[in-house]
Amino acid sequence: MRIPLGWLGEMVELGAKITPNDVMAELVKVGLEEEGSHGGDISGPVVVGEVLSFQAEEQKNGKTIRWCQVRVATSGSEEIRGIVCGAANFTVGDKVVVSLPGAVLPGGFEIAARKTYGHVSDGMIASAKELGLGDEHEGILVLSSIGLDPEIGLDAIALLGLDESAAEVNVTPDRGYCLSIRGIAREYSHATGVKFQDPVLTIEPVMGSGFALEVKDNAPIHGKAGCSQFVLVGVSGLDAESKVPDWMVNRLKLAGMRSISIAVDITNYVMLELGQPLHAYDLDKLVGGISVRRAKAGEELITLDQKTRQLHEEDLSICDEQGPIGIAGVMGGARTEVSSSTTAVLIEAAIFDPISIARSARRHKLPSEASKRFERGVDSSISRAAASRAARLLTELASGSFSGVGAEHSSDFQLPTIEMKLDYPGQLVGVEYSADEVIASLEEIGCTVAKIKNLVQVTVPSWRPDITHKTDLVEEVARLIGYDKIPSRLPVAPPGRGLTARQKLRRRVLAGLTGAGFVEVLNYPFVSAEQNSWMGPVGALELENPMQSEASFLRTSLVPGLISAAARNISRGSTDLALLEEGSVFLSNDVSAVTTLPAGNVRPSEMTLAALKAAIPMQPRLVSGLLTGHWLPQSPGQHFTLAGYPQALGAVEVVMQQAAVSFEIKQLEIAGLHPGRAAHVLVAGKVVGFVGEVHPELASQNHLPRSVGVFELNLDEIFAVAPDLVQAQELGVMTALTQDLSLVVDVRVSAADLTQSIVTGAGDLLEEIRLVDDYRGKGLDAGQKSLTFSLLYRAHDRTLTQAEATAARDQAVELANQQFGATLRG
Repeated sequence: MRIPLGWLGEMVELGAKITPNDVMAELVKVGLEEEGSHGGDISGPVVVGEVLSFQAEEQKNGKTIRWCQVRVATSGSEEIRGIVCGAANFTVGDKVVVSLPGAVLPGGFEIAARKTYGHVSDGMIASAKELGLGDEHEGILVLSSIGLDPEIGLDAIALLGLDESAAEVNVTPDRGYCLSIRGIAREYSHATGVKFQDPVLTIEPVMGSGFALEVKDNAPIHGKAGCSQFVLVGVSGLDAESKVPDWMVNRLKLAGMRSISIAVDITNYVMLELGQPLHAYDLDKLVGGISVRRAKAGEELITLDQKTRQLHEEDLSICDEQGPIGIAGVMGGARTEVSSSTTAVLIEAAIFDPISIARSARRHKLPSEASKRFERGVDSSISRAAASRAARLLTELASGSFSGVGAEHSSDFQLPTIEMKLDYPGQLVGVEYSADEVIASLEEIGCTVAKIKNLVQVTVPSWRPDITHKTDLVEEVARLIGYDKIPSRLPVAPPGRGLTARQKLRRRVLAGLTGAGFVEVLNYPFVSAEQNSWMGPVGALELENPMQSEASFLRTSLVPGLISAAARNISRGSTDLALLEEGSVFLSNDVSAVTTLPAGNVRPSEMTLAALKAAIPMQPRLVSGLLTGHWLPQSPGQHFTLAGYPQALGAVEVVMQQAAVSFEIKQLEIAGLHPGRAAHVLVAGKVVGFVGEVHPELASQNHLPRSVGVFELNLDEIFAVAPDLVQAQELGVMTALTQDLSLVVDVRVSAADLTQSIVTGAGDLLEEIRLVDDYRGKGLDAGQKSLTFSLLYRAHDRTLTQAEATAARDQAVELANQQFGATLRG
């Protein structure tokens, strides 16, 4: 919220030399957050001048300029300046604004005497836009056009209010009344103790009658009617093309709003002043009376931004006999918009239900200044005053007059009363507040307080709909007495149990992988449909409101993000990569989405809660890694080692070692991976992920090297079977025996299946088995391969003999032959 200081000074007394920073420092004391300062970026000399004569000169480029003689006054003496001007909307005798050398205009534009078009221009005749008064840049500002006839040499900065500045504060969602100068002035009064003069008390109410108005809400949200007040005041005979006064333009500009037209600017001005959103209808464009109701199925509305919007049956709509003319509290319709030909208007001031307005604004993706205020709650006592204020300004500034046409609807509304013990604020905040301090603080914010022994009954003011509970009252007491009075005490942490077993396991896994050389990265969970398809078709969830249209789906795998990250690093010269990511993926659970959310202030039924919970997508935690480039660089006496699927398989081993679970791999074709270099990872017979090499076509498509190792594991599945306590194995002290075993099998037999067969056949004496070679070629029949294993035998109670080891090996060969037709390679 931007606060022009001159405007604020009409409601509270400000010091003569006060700055925006001073105002913000005071407002911070009462809980508002400072944002910055605006305006005050123009400096003189900028004075009133009179055009004595000019000579039109056509230039070679076809442009015509005027060489002007302008009379100004500086230091009490008049002088004549020669100034080049490109505008043609003035004549001899006109009084204009002259920026003399040394002046600085908005935007840091410094004025100096300079040679241009064959003359030395000793200053500049300024336009409204150059002075920061508006967007008009077609000609210079002629002061008589805005009703001014000042003396020559008068300071134009003070004359036009260009020396005004504004403070900007951030207003939290519960302080909607601060989205107005009136609300900010009240807070400034609380912070400084200066007297607050409520502008509402000086407004003379205007009433109208005879206009048909019906407020009927057949489908209230959470049992509350959508409209509790609706005031209409008519003004006729106005000149819609009347010039907006410069003081109003400047105040709106400092407040962050653009000047549009006299009628629109006045409604915006009153909204900023009092906090009550207003809307002006062209009375001659209305068909019949006005009704406030919920939209009907299939109804459409062209809003003021010229977009056609399909109305929802929950939308509270303003209608005439032809249909909707506005979405209540959000935006009006184009059909009844005020235009340059408008001569009669109907000013609307209403109170709408915050939840209803918030839903409509979000449903149509149409945030507005009005909806921002209605969502937070508007003072329910000032609707008539705000409409009267706008109507009176239209009569004063646009030649209008009160037409006597109008209407008013008002529901019975009781201000809430809250009961609280006087010692409750001290108990909750930890500061001893006296009863007088508590009562005085509550009365200062506008509450009516009745003391009954050690209790107070507090009636909340109409401009504070956010106060609904005694804890809200405590907040106000602490805020007004001062947050600085609350001592800083470091709370003592309760004794805890440390990290959970799952948290410890996750840390061990990530520490193990980073210790093995991986670098952890964090990618966005938003991907394209194509990226989700890289690792095979999986039910992906599409975002309704994506941050980027090309990334409108939630990821179903971490691999696409790692591929994109690798491509980005390689394009920047980092070619040796081992990337790691741990995070959630999002999988559809084939349950219908919940399209209508329950009301926010009513506990949903158990059935509704169950439906909401069931609609939440599955979000398993995965860990994934990608390797490419050199795993080991070349050095004297050592060739380089390329990173690929062997290193990816090693990373899987690291994860399983940290989780203390055994695993096996099963080779098969997996989407997105090399057909011959891909396998599922199984734990206890259940697939928990995959390991392999990225498909060459996918790697080429993303400008990656041909060899890219990758793995992905479901941590939820692994942690579910990981033991809470790992029993360390006894170290073998007896002598071990080793043997190599080469078996010839069909190429369709996987190494994992053959390994399991050997382990089963060899029995308890086999301590370790490793696959060391996979040979296919000369000496073997077509369709065969030779797998060589290194076997280590050990007995814990004796020294093994070679005969015992050989017998165990023979048992393993026999079982492998029975299961897979394996034979010893000669």
